[in-house]
Amino acid sequence: MSKRDYYEVLSVSRAATEVEIKAAYRKLAIKHHPDKNPGDHTAEEKFKEAAEAYSVLSDAQKRASYDRFGHAGVGAGAGGGAGYDPGFSNIEDIFDLFGIGDMFSGRGSAGGSRRTAAQRGADLRYDLEITLEEAAAGKEEKLRIPRLEKCEECDGKGAEKGTKAETCTTCNGSGQTRLQQGFFSVTRPCQKCAGKGQIIKNPCKKCRGAGRVEREKSLEVKIPAGVETGSRLRINGEGEAGSNGGTAGDLYVVVHVKEHELFERQGANLYVSVPISFAQAALGSEIKVRTLDGEEDLKIPAGTQTGTVFRLRNQGMPALGGRGKGDLFVASTIITPKNLTKEQRKLLEQLAEVEDMDFQDESFLDKMRNMFG
Repeated sequence: MSKRDYYEVLSVSRAATEVEIKAAYRKLAIKHHPDKNPGDHTAEEKFKEAAEAYSVLSDAQKRASYDRFGHAGVGAGAGGGAGYDPGFSNIEDIFDLFGIGDMFSGRGSAGGSRRTAAQRGADLRYDLEITLEEAAAGKEEKLRIPRLEKCEECDGKGAEKGTKAETCTTCNGSGQTRLQQGFFSVTRPCQKCAGKGQIIKNPCKKCRGAGRVEREKSLEVKIPAGVETGSRLRINGEGEAGSNGGTAGDLYVVVHVKEHELFERQGANLYVSVPISFAQAALGSEIKVRTLDGEEDLKIPAGTQTGTVFRLRNQGMPALGGRGKGDLFVASTIITPKNLTKEQRKLLEQLAEVEDMDFQDESFLDKMRNMFG
């Protein structure tokens, strides 16, 4: 049975951030966890499917390979064989998913240890359209990216100069409150401090307490030769600034290559159709064929038929990463003249009188005889 698309499994877009992917997985894991659905085989399979999707999409390297090559890019069983691989950094993350971390960590519901309020900034996506020639040669592209950056006035802390944030008295700085539900305790973000663990009574006037302000950043990005539609370039740390001292997110540049008026691309190979005259096809000739780099000579042998394909080696697209070049495949198309001069018509009539009719397809004639014989 074919696997479902991992983004579809988690119900997130292909541009989803790490935070969105993790949140989507948590939601599904809570809903379909076997402990909450004893004996429900369908729920167990959905739980494993979500865990497998998360194990790939939460890993930047696996995700990049999956985005480019699909399931084949991460290999069979990429989700860890049985499919259960939550991808959390420690066991407390798994227990906290269901709000029962207190039983194993020794933390009490009244306060507990203080958690950091720092949060990683969001990843950003920029869609870049380039020509086939630019994709073949590579280029330097200047981008202007609107994003949230750290407020310089308050150094990203959100509080007015000379003041500082105070510990939330509701959650005692943990940023979480816990609600006991029978044997389980459910963890929720503190409503008073919005999960930050701190309250800013005198917010910075420039960023209004957010710690970040919106600006436009100019970046110069190098587009490598050989990129194709769907190629993603990851630029570390050029996403939005984190909050409360958190690290910045990443910028993903998604490439879109325009369709070319002449060439059709399939991987590293290019395909083109060139017109030739009846005389060139019958007698043979040498023609000029346009390539991405200029022109190349192509020898047309005598007796060439429409649809004959010629191969010009190393005249295609460069392979991404500099591993050689593809080929250019040239398909010949014999053009029949529509408006003949008197001299041309006379010559063709003379040819018709003397030409050999043995060019007919004998196999076709045999079929006709069998049908009516």
